[in-house]
This record gives sequence, C-alpha cells and structure tokens, in this order.
Amino acid sequence: MCPTIPGMRILQIGAGGVGSSAALIAARRDFFEHYLIADYDGARASDLVARIGDARFTGIGLDASSEEAVAEACRANGITHVLNVVDPRFVMPIFNGAFAAGAGYLDTAMSLSHRHPEKPYELAHVKLGDDQFAKAAEWEAAGQLALVGIGVEPGLADVFARYAADHLFSEIDEMGVRDASNLVVEGYDFAPSFSIWTVIEECLNPPVIWEKDRGWFTTEPFSEPEVFDFPEGIGPVECVNVEHEEVLLMPRWVDAKRVTFKFGLGDEFIEVLQVLNKLGLDKTEPVKVRDVSVSPRDVVAACLPDPLALGPKMTGKTCAGLWVTGTGKDGKPRDVYLYHVADNAWTMKEYKAQAVVWQTAMNPVVALELLATGAWSGAGVLGPEAFDAVPFLDLLRDGYGQEWKIQERTPAAG
Repeated sequence: MCPTIPGMRILQIGAGGVGSSAALIAARRDFFEHYLIADYDGARASDLVARIGDARFTGIGLDASSEEAVAEACRANGITHVLNVVDPRFVMPIFNGAFAAGAGYLDTAMSLSHRHPEKPYELAHVKLGDDQFAKAAEWEAAGQLALVGIGVEPGLADVFARYAADHLFSEIDEMGVRDASNLVVEGYDFAPSFSIWTVIEECLNPPVIWEKDRGWFTTEPFSEPEVFDFPEGIGPVECVNVEHEEVLLMPRWVDAKRVTFKFGLGDEFIEVLQVLNKLGLDKTEPVKVRDVSVSPRDVVAACLPDPLALGPKMTGKTCAGLWVTGTGKDGKPRDVYLYHVADNAWTMKEYKAQAVVWQTAMNPVVALELLATGAWSGAGVLGPEAFDAVPFLDLLRDGYGQEWKIQERTPAAG
C-alpha cells in the first residue's frame, strides 16, 4: 500500500446496512488511525464494533439531527473526516457539523430536493445537493473538502463519467446511469434491498434530466421507459426515470449533451410505490394516531424487513453502471457501458453483507483511502467527477479486488 498521511481519524455516522458494510470493508485496510462508529442507537454501534474486533474501532451513540452534537463528537475525538451513511434527512446537520469542527466530509446521498410549487413535472426547483453547493465557497475558503455523492450511484457511476470523458470519448452525446438487478429475497413478496425511506424519496419525486441547451428540468415519475440489456446474466430490464444525484453532479464537471438516470424497478415495485403515494403513506409529515404523532413513511419502513438482515435470504446480482454514447477518441461513433456487478453470494461469503448495501459502501472507503494517501485532494464542495478517475479505479481493482468493466455496445459497421 501507499504510505498514508498520518492520523486519519474517521467518524462514520450510521451503523445500518451501508454503515456496517463500510466498517467491515475498512477493517481490512490500514490507511487510518481511528474509526469511530456513531449511531442514534449506541448499542447498535457497539455491536458492530464488537463484530469487527479491531482495536482501531470504537462506537458511540449520536443524534445526527444535531449539528452541534456532530461537531462536538468530532472535536472530542480528534476527527479528521466524517463519513455520512445515514438517510438524506440528516445530510445538512452532519455536513454543517463537520464543517464547524474543521473536518472533511463524505456522503453517499446529498441534501434533499423540493419540487416546484406550480410546475413540479416541468421545472426544477430546489435540487438535490443545492443546500450543500450553496456553501461551497465557505468550504473552499476554509481549505476543507466535502466530497459529496461517493457511494455507488451516485459515486462509482460519477467516477465512470470522468473516466469516459478523459479516456474514451472526444464528445459525449449522453451519459445515462442504468441500474438493475436480478435479486430475489426468499420468503417475501416485497422486500426492498435498500432503505425504503430513501427509495420512496428517489422514486416518487419528479425525476431530473439535464440537457446542454436547456439545463435541468423535471418530468413525471417513472417516465420514458426503455429496455436496457444488462450484462452478466441479468439481461433485459425495463428502466424508468428516477430522481438521482448523478444528474445534478455530472454536468458540473463533465461536458455532455444529455444526462439521465434510469432504474430497473419492475412493474410490481412501481405499483407498490404508486399505492403508497395514493394512500399518503409516502409522506414524511407526522400525523396523529390517537395520542401519538408519527410519520407515515416511518411506519412503512418499520413494517418492512431491515435491508441489513436480508442477505442470507437473497440470491442474485446487482449491476450499477454508466451508459455513454458519443464520438470516440478516434472520431468514430462509440457506445459503451461501464459497470460493476456485485454478487450476493460473494458479498455474503466474504463480508456477511448483502450485495446492494455492500456495493454502495465500498466506494466511500476507497475514496477515504485516496484522501489518506494524497492521491485525491481538494477544497470546496466537490463531486467524484472533480477528481482523476484512474487512481480510484486502479485502487478499486488492485487494492479491493473489484473488477469494473467496459462493455462495448457500438453496432458493428456494415
């Protein structure tokens, strides 16, 4: 391994599915001095630390909704970098708390959007990440780095965008994130493999599209269905527009005519989400039930199985990738899909973690290691596209044993 910058001390906030996987992945690396795991349930953080069994790891209880509590945890433990792996409701207090404490910051989901009050399916309003980018000048002036959207999607897909622009294309027509799986969970008719709170947020908000001559605009949920043929046995899956951070990140640093995000949800999944929406069970505002106020979306989440516990009952693979079309470096039309596949059988065997959360978790750990070695550096609020993709992809393959691939899809001439 490369020599590390001494004294990287990480505060990871969240000990759920992604958080557990991130800590287990980091435990196999030696680029940090201390790894503090925090969760609203301190016992869950302590249990994860005990499972890891590494003296570099400790656990605490922490209220992630309080930026003061986040800042104090950073100061009390000499934290240099905060990794946020909880749901996006808590982005801004964690982001602000890290800044107040002088720490770096990484997340896998960005600050929440708010739809246009009059034309929600035409005009973008407050976009994903806007609240964070509004503070970019402050972070840059302080010499601090907030690396936002560094999971798998957003994250690895954005690294692929940088790589495609630098090494594969002279001109890009469209960058389209395409994601699907053939995962099956035994014993459940409906069991999302990721946080249902986040899934509802992404899938029922107006999707955002970016076009060079138009900027960002919105459309109806589940619009523009298309069948995309995924590699490695997953096969053809119908994908639809979904709100996602990549569409807000890629155009800031990569030149393309169009940027989209489409997810292979399946008819049944879409139908469930539409019913939740129709019944108002997707709402986050508390409603009173007898003497208790509770968010309908939190009730839905509490009624569904914990994604962290689904791994042993899950089979199949999940594929995350970026479809890029345009003109290659040789001046000829080119059509490629850059992707990474996680097989649940492998992630369970190696890490006892289900594939979807594990695939998300590996990327911020790789990024932290690049920051520790100095291979990546910067100040401000930056997405993965702002950095050279090669060190990340090389470390992912050579250091973490994860093959990423390029599938050539350009039609044969003649």
